[in-house]
Amino acid sequence: MLERLNQAMEHIEHGLDQSVDVAGLARIAATSEYHLRRMFSALAGMPLSEYIRRRRLTVAGAEVLAGRESLLEIAVRYGYGSGEAFARAFRAMHGVGPGEARRTGTALVSQPRLTFRLTVEGSNSMRYRVVDRPDFTVVGLKARVPLVHSGPNQAIIDFVRGIEPKALERLEKLSDQEPQGIVAVCDDLDPSRAEGTELDYYQGVITASAAPEGTSALPVPAGTWAVFTASGPVPQAIQELWRDVFTEWFPSNPYRSRPGPEVLRTLLSPDKTEADAELWLPVERERS
Repeated sequence: MLERLNQAMEHIEHGLDQSVDVAGLARIAATSEYHLRRMFSALAGMPLSEYIRRRRLTVAGAEVLAGRESLLEIAVRYGYGSGEAFARAFRAMHGVGPGEARRTGTALVSQPRLTFRLTVEGSNSMRYRVVDRPDFTVVGLKARVPLVHSGPNQAIIDFVRGIEPKALERLEKLSDQEPQGIVAVCDDLDPSRAEGTELDYYQGVITASAAPEGTSALPVPAGTWAVFTASGPVPQAIQELWRDVFTEWFPSNPYRSRPGPEVLRTLLSPDKTEADAELWLPVERERS
């Protein structure tokens, strides 16, 4: 998987002055476009689209300083429809406009080329199981919240705090399938998975029952799920579990992620500083 991913990275380098076809990159990496975006974001710490943008502006910056072509020619080559659009993007990355950079020869920001390597540590084992599930429904209370990669998500905290305990008690009585009890469900994430993009967040249950008045229902089709467990401090243990699944488990196993909701069941310690977590992710077997 990592070898093919590096081939896709090489393909990006040869096409920075063209429109990058992410579906084509997925074919090179022998995986789905959805899984490629997920894998890249987890491994690189940034969305694939952001990496491509930063690489383009890095190469364009070198051409700006070289001074052999006009700024407009450079802008058009790297996909910007006008000098103004190029200048805005250039300044956002480099902290200075292209004209000033050329006049003063100022230092620019550089996004290095990425190469992925597998580091074998072997100090930790990951607990997981793979299960086939018939279709089910998520029933619960729903909010649109921003994606936060590290640290507390205040929007989710505020949303959950605003739910009346009796409403959760009524919902919990509807739970009749794994994972049992109140769960957190994330759905309709932006494909880039960039920090700050929005997603649908449900506080609810997995059930075959109809959604009561005042709640939302999310039908989920039948499919295969990988189930991971972890224990530790909140929220670090849960966020690290998400990270480890994509940086360690997927590269080592014949599965890839597929579109669908991500389900998390969390059992908090009495002081709410530690948790036992169970993460359900929709997966499919990689095609050989």
